[in-house]
Amino acid sequence: MKRFLTVALTSLLISSCALSPGAHIPDPSGSSLLADSDYTSGEAFKEADWSDLVEIHAISPMLIAQLDAHQTSSEPQANPQLEQARNQYDYVVGRGDILNITVWDHPELTIPAGSMRAPAEAGNWVHNDGTIFYPYVGKIQVAGKRVTEIRELITERLATYIEKPQVDVTVAAFRSQRVYVTGEVKKPGTLPISNVPMTLIEAVSQSGGLTPAADWTEVTLTRGSDEQVYSLRDLYQRGDTQENIILKAGDIINVARNDHRKVFVLGEVTKPQSYPVGRYGTTLAEALSDAGGLYNNTADASGIFVIRQSQPDSGYLAQVFQLDASNATALVLAEQFELQPRDIVYVTAAPVARWNRVISQILPSVTGLYSIARARDDIQN
Repeated sequence: MKRFLTVALTSLLISSCALSPGAHIPDPSGSSLLADSDYTSGEAFKEADWSDLVEIHAISPMLIAQLDAHQTSSEPQANPQLEQARNQYDYVVGRGDILNITVWDHPELTIPAGSMRAPAEAGNWVHNDGTIFYPYVGKIQVAGKRVTEIRELITERLATYIEKPQVDVTVAAFRSQRVYVTGEVKKPGTLPISNVPMTLIEAVSQSGGLTPAADWTEVTLTRGSDEQVYSLRDLYQRGDTQENIILKAGDIINVARNDHRKVFVLGEVTKPQSYPVGRYGTTLAEALSDAGGLYNNTADASGIFVIRQSQPDSGYLAQVFQLDASNATALVLAEQFELQPRDIVYVTAAPVARWNRVISQILPSVTGLYSIARARDDIQN
C-alpha cells in the first residue's frame, strides 16, 4: 500500500491526462517506473525518489493528539495595542457634524432643543468649510479639532465678554466619518464613527452579524491602499482580542463567502463530489457521511486517504493521511480527524480492482485542483 501511495502521489507532478491500459509512468532517468504488467503480474515495484516529496502518516490516536496540539493555540491573551488605542482615542470633529454648545447661567447663548426638536436639529452644524458661527465668538474653525480643543477655544473668546464662562461642548450628531461593511453580513452598509471607539468585531455585530455563507476566517480590512486579513474564529470562539482592531474613518470591511472552503470526496463513495467546510470545521467522518458512506461493492475500508497540499516551504509536495477503517472502532478516529479546506478524501477500490484504475481516477482531480490553487497564489503574489 505504501508503494501504491508513492506511485499515486507521483502522478501529482504529471500534467498529462490519466493513464490508459498498457501505459506507464517514466521516472526522471527515462526508464519505466511502473508498467501495466506490474499490476497484473504482482511483480515488485521499482521505486524512484518521489517518496521524498510525500509525507505519509497513519491516522492514529498519537497523530490526532499531535495535530490537536499543533492547532490549539494558547489561552487568549490581552491585546496591549488595542487597549492603548482605546485609551488614546479621541473623536475629531469633521464637516457635517452637529455640535451642541452650552454656556451655563447664560441661556441666551444656549440654543434650546425644546420639546419638538432633537439636539441634532437644534445644534450648530459644521459647514463645508469646517467652521461654525457662535454669538460673541464669531466664525471659528472646528473641523479637525477635538471637542476639548473647541471648548477651550470658545471659553477663551467668551472670557472677553463673560466673567469665567463655563462652557460645555458635545457632538449631537456624528455625520462626518463612516466605515463601510460589505460582504456576508446580514445588514451591509455604513456605520458612523462616534466618540466611542468602534472595533472590527463591533462593526460586524452592528451589521447584524455573519450570514451562514460567511467565511469568518477571511475578513479583509481595506485602509487606503493597504489591506489586512483578519480571522474572527478565535475572536468569536475564545474571545481572543489579537484579531481585533479599532477602525478609522473610511475603513472598508469585507466578509468573504466560504465558497472556496471545500473538501473533495472522491473514489469509492456513494456521492463523490465537493462539500463545503462548515463554520466550525468538518471532520473526516462528516465528509464520508455527507458523501453517503463507502460504496460497499468495491470500497476498501482499509484504504481511506486524505491528501493535503503541503506548505510551499516544507520541501514536500503533499501530505497523505491513511485511515484503516476495516475495524469499526477506527471510525472514532475519523470523527476526531479535522479536515482542512481543499483537502481531498479518497477511498480506494477493493483489492480486485486494478491499481491503474485508482491512479487514473485520482490523477486529473488532484493535479487540476493543486495546479489551480498554486496558479491563484502566484497571481496574488
